[in-house]
Amino acid sequence: MYNNISVFDTSQGTQNLGDYIIMESINNEMKYLFDNNFVSRFSTHTPIARWYQNIRKGMVLRVLEKSKYKFIGGTNIFKNTLFRFNPDWSINCFNIKFYRGSIAIGCGSALNAKKMDVYTKILYKKILNKELIHSTRDERTKNMLENLGFKAINTGCATLWKLTPEHCRNIPKEKSDSVVFTLTDYLVDRNSDIMLIDILKKNYKNVYYWIQGAEDYEYYKTLPNTNNIKIISPNLEAYREILKNGIDYVGTRLHAGIYAMQHFCRSIIISIDERAEDMDKTYNLGCISRNNINTELEKKINSSFETRIKIDVDAIQLWKSQFE
Repeated sequence: MYNNISVFDTSQGTQNLGDYIIMESINNEMKYLFDNNFVSRFSTHTPIARWYQNIRKGMVLRVLEKSKYKFIGGTNIFKNTLFRFNPDWSINCFNIKFYRGSIAIGCGSALNAKKMDVYTKILYKKILNKELIHSTRDERTKNMLENLGFKAINTGCATLWKLTPEHCRNIPKEKSDSVVFTLTDYLVDRNSDIMLIDILKKNYKNVYYWIQGAEDYEYYKTLPNTNNIKIISPNLEAYREILKNGIDYVGTRLHAGIYAMQHFCRSIIISIDERAEDMDKTYNLGCISRNNINTELEKKINSSFETRIKIDVDAIQLWKSQFE
């Protein structure tokens, strides 16, 4: 028998290819369930329906009501307040019925306010599944959901689930002759980014720049030291192709670094916000804080180090077993 499954897809309606990396991993990890059922996908970034479509039961609501499971696809989807414009998950008090029973897959949270307001708490309590265990990206998000009264387990982001000890043993310990790097347009530190590029050009023969976000390239063009750097097109196919060459990764984009590890590339992630910091604490990503680029980066590039991601296989299997 085939069941209906709905996925609230964070890679639809976005200009951040990190969301594509997350959803690619979720689709691969959930193949055991998705491949044997009928899956419908809806964007989290755009409204699922207009207010006037709620008056009568339309096709979208019928699909969602028939769904045995509704999954939310990762990212830092949860917020302390939903009063802000452009939330990653376009939910509000008028469209609750579309999302009732939603289950988190490796979801994280963004600290967009000091504490969660009453309106936001009510929405999450109306929308999230109360019976099944939610999968969170980090311990802070797990605690947040538990404080709201939900069951949660810290599995890490789905992008980490394949980074087993066996996989990590095949990631090189020594530096490559070539490196691909990323920058982050919405959290810039111009002096640190210039320093990052200078260090990479000094320590690698070939330097490549991959554009993960839509505005990254515009910011990159304002930097003074980008001569002799090769540009990688802003799509996953182009990024996968360069990763086949045994290249190193160094950069501020968290999921570009994890994707490089998935493809057996030595990676140094520069942490610039709570996402990388929270995941690093639990899963040992080996991040360097952007504040320490000057003192730590060149030394790490030229050192020999093992990639040892500490995933919790038991937690992942426990969460997955709910749907087998």
